[in-house]
Amino acid sequence: MYVPDFLNLAVGFRKYFTAVPAVTDELKRAAYRIRHDVYCKDLGYEALRPDEMETDAYDAHSAHCLLQSRANGVYVGCIRLIFARPDDPLRPLPIEQLCEATINRARVDPMKLPRDKIAEVSRLAVISSYRRRKGEAKVPANINKDDFGTPDKPRFPYIPVGLYLGMMAQARQHGIERLLVLTQVRLANHLSRLGVKLHRIGGASSIADREYRR
Repeated sequence: MYVPDFLNLAVGFRKYFTAVPAVTDELKRAAYRIRHDVYCKDLGYEALRPDEMETDAYDAHSAHCLLQSRANGVYVGCIRLIFARPDDPLRPLPIEQLCEATINRARVDPMKLPRDKIAEVSRLAVISSYRRRKGEAKVPANINKDDFGTPDKPRFPYIPVGLYLGMMAQARQHGIERLLVLTQVRLANHLSRLGVKLHRIGGASSIADREYRR
């Protein structure tokens, strides 16, 4: 499988998209609207909201990132980082609750890590008009092996990877050293090809179908 080098990736990404930290209320609302369109309208994972913004209690202690199209200025996707609660750092993150029975604490026990140095990757979503391929209508975002193309005809999944890279940049700014993410093995393998150091701390479980929802 061919993966473009980082220079070509950076040039290609900047040609089409911009990662935007959602640091204002207006930008956060843009992320919440994308989440509503994807998780509530398209996929039915969550109930429809009258204000058409999908939010929850974790947003109060999260950082959000948007991906913006350079061609038309549209925000095409979003992702967030959930931090430990400043007033109650030992309260489990959502992934710690969902995966309580499958986390291998002999490898890593999140509860024993500095709670201000960990965060959970969550709410990755891409608007429907940018999820056009067969099989993608039922997932918030996807990376497929064919996205990388071949040495003769290289391609790159700029949208989901751009969101993950934007999220990692924000994690660095917040002093986060470890990220917890519930994901498919396929996506984990692709991220590792980008130089992301991944350590599996849990096994497959019955919550696999919900892996994108948090």
